[in-house]
Formats: sequence, structure tokens, C-alpha cells
Amino acid sequence: MGFTLDNIVPWGRSFDEYVAMFALAGEDLDRPIIGCGDGPAAFNAELSRRGGAVVSVDPIYAFETAQIRARVHETYDTVLAQLRTNRESYVWNTIASVEDLGRLRMSAMDAFLSDYDRGKREGRYRVGELPSLPFEDRSFAIALSSHLLFLYSGQLSAEFHVQAIGEMLRVAGEARVFPVLTLDGANSPHLDSVMRRFEQQGFGVELRRVAYEFQKGGNQMLRVWSDP
Repeated sequence: MGFTLDNIVPWGRSFDEYVAMFALAGEDLDRPIIGCGDGPAAFNAELSRRGGAVVSVDPIYAFETAQIRARVHETYDTVLAQLRTNRESYVWNTIASVEDLGRLRMSAMDAFLSDYDRGKREGRYRVGELPSLPFEDRSFAIALSSHLLFLYSGQLSAEFHVQAIGEMLRVAGEARVFPVLTLDGANSPHLDSVMRRFEQQGFGVELRRVAYEFQKGGNQMLRVWSDP
């Protein structure tokens, strides 16, 4: 069966969340960035508005704006209900309540949807997915992966993680992955072995604490890089 919208629950994060999750300093935002699995996040729309160079890749971009918007509205209440049920798994400091989170996420997804048609015409939203990206070597400076790798360790093998991060490093000299926890809040069982694999290959590898934590304990980013 091919990829369909029924397979996904769109849930987009804001530009400020991306900056915090990936510890993106000012000079990072001046470099070409690829977001892998961005979905309906607002990062591309806002960074492009600020004059940055960014491309997002996701299988969801095979669909039209109206289709994605409809799926957002179909799943929105279900996501909020799940968050209420699991409220104790999250940190409610910067985001004060489930209702506040819903407004933040919907604002981010609205920004994406408003930008989507233009971004597709400009080549900023491209259909694709890890571990195979449709770009030449070193087309970008930084590759980001938000809430896919490690989070879904139960569905994605350690070897998939190695291939995916390797592909991010092929198209960009640096890969950043957030978070490094699984859906149940545990450290990913793949993390140590994945880090060792890239260290053995001569890459720089670090776990960096970031100024973002919503999932309890989810305040670290994996960064892997090679020399230019």
C-alpha cells in the first residue's frame, strides 16, 4: 500500500521551537538547511520569510493544501485528547496548558499551510523521506530531523537510524536530531550504538543539552558532523 494521509497525524512545530530544539545560532540560520520529515512545521515558512535558505522534505508534500488542512482538522481533537490523558509526561512551563499547546501548534500549521503552495512552486517543499534524499552531496550545510529518529525506535531499527543519519551527512556536512527519547520518554535503545558507529567512522559526535523541554527529559539533541 502506498503512502496515504490516513497514515499520518500532522502536528507542526513553530520556528522558535526549531531554533530551541536544534540550538540554531544566528550563523546557523544564515547557512543552507534541510529539514527531514518537517511535515506541517512553520520553520520553513518563517526562515524563508527572513531570507534564509531552507528546503523541507516529507512524503506528506505529495498532497495538496486542502487535503493536508482537512487532515489537520480531522486529527486535531484526537491529539489534544491524548495529550490530556498523558499530561504528566510533559513539562508545562513555557507552554502552560493543553489548550495553549493546541493554539501554538495550530498557529504553526496555519503558517505552513499559508506558505505551502508558494513554497512548492519555489522548490522549498519536496516529496521524499529518509533514508534516501533527492539531493546531491553537500547541497546543504545542516540537516535537521525533528520527532522522527529515536522517537520511533520501536518502529525504526538501529540500522535504519545509521542509514538515515548517514544520508543526512551526505547531503549536509552536519546532522542534528531531536529528541533522543522514545515515545514513552525512555532513552532510545539505539542511541549508544548509533553514536558509536559514527564515532568509529571518524565523525564528530555529541549529545548537546538544548534550551527546550516539553516531553519530560527531552532536552538533548544529537549532533553528528564531518570536517568540510
